[in-house]
Amino acid sequence: MKLEGERVTLGVTGGIAAYKAAELVRLGIKAGLKVRVIMTPNATRFVTPLTFQTLSQAQVRVDTFEAVVPDRVEHVALAQETDLLVIAPATANILAKMARGIADDLLSTFYLAYDGTTLVAPAMNTQMYLHPATQENLEILRKRGVVVLEPPEGELACGDYGPGRFPEPLHILERILDLLYQKDLYGKTFLVTAGPTREYLDAVRFISNPSSGKMGFAIAQEARRRGARVYLVSGPTHLEPPWGVEYIPVTSAVEMYQRVMDLYSSVDVVIKAAAVADFRPKPLTEEGAKFKKEGKEQFFLELEANPDILATLGENKGHQILVGFAAESQDLLENASAKLARKNLDMIVANEVTVGFATDTNRVVIVKRDGTFRHLPLMSKEAIAEAILDEVAGLFQGARSR
Repeated sequence: MKLEGERVTLGVTGGIAAYKAAELVRLGIKAGLKVRVIMTPNATRFVTPLTFQTLSQAQVRVDTFEAVVPDRVEHVALAQETDLLVIAPATANILAKMARGIADDLLSTFYLAYDGTTLVAPAMNTQMYLHPATQENLEILRKRGVVVLEPPEGELACGDYGPGRFPEPLHILERILDLLYQKDLYGKTFLVTAGPTREYLDAVRFISNPSSGKMGFAIAQEARRRGARVYLVSGPTHLEPPWGVEYIPVTSAVEMYQRVMDLYSSVDVVIKAAAVADFRPKPLTEEGAKFKKEGKEQFFLELEANPDILATLGENKGHQILVGFAAESQDLLENASAKLARKNLDMIVANEVTVGFATDTNRVVIVKRDGTFRHLPLMSKEAIAEAILDEVAGLFQGARSR
């Protein structure tokens, strides 16, 4: 679900974490949001308005009585031009004002004039956060529908350790996008596989491939943003699992097969983006031991077939939508279409083997069971994930119309 310039007003209050809000603005603009910043007077003691104005390319508001547009009630007009209010960092002071209806600066006045969704990211000293007054204020706000992003534990600027840290800007952005996305996949359960598998020869050596897992992770993230419940079964990667998905790490193809089969009957869609090894070596040693090369000028590695996860799913296809991937070195459309038919899939995403591995971009063709196909130009894997899920959503709509 592509965002079309949704308008986010970011309230920045007077805490040391105010400098991290600059990165949040940058990320929001990069994600396609229109971000406007309101700062409290105390926030300007930590970061200048010019910083946020440069990043957002929009005038920063601080003074309630500054006449930006003649004959306009600024806090009311701003509220009418906002799709989502985010206050990050949210100090104990602003939380108290919001809970008790105090309006003594532009941000607190704006909050009372705004009737949409509000997200707050508290950030403060641990004792201030845990104080009964702050906790009571947060509970009041939750009951009013304010979304509270709980602060993680960690070392604080004051040297204390505990809850109260400012969440990572990427995590805040993910919650922002979650609140803005249309939930066209709400009520559906997805199973996405990602990454490579490792097939061990001995305790330390393995056969694998250069899959990064980025495509599968992007699909899982997009599905969750659009309201789906998502299981992400992934081989070894260096990626952080997307917020809100149920992450299941595995190592080998056999492990992935077992986890997928355990979940299959409970899901509506399976998207197999993992680069699963077709074969595994027969062990060279007893389990836990390392193979020794001494005295051996050569040796032969014997391979045995791994279970074909996608074929097994196709053989047991029920109501589920099955989506596969095909990395081909030649005859892309022909080979992908044959794989789709052979494995009883609803859709297959095909790419040339030299394009998509271990990169942030790919160029794919989406082929459907009815023989139609859609060529996508070289684009980010996030954009490809969006296109894939648009097609999946279309399959659901087609099923309903029939």
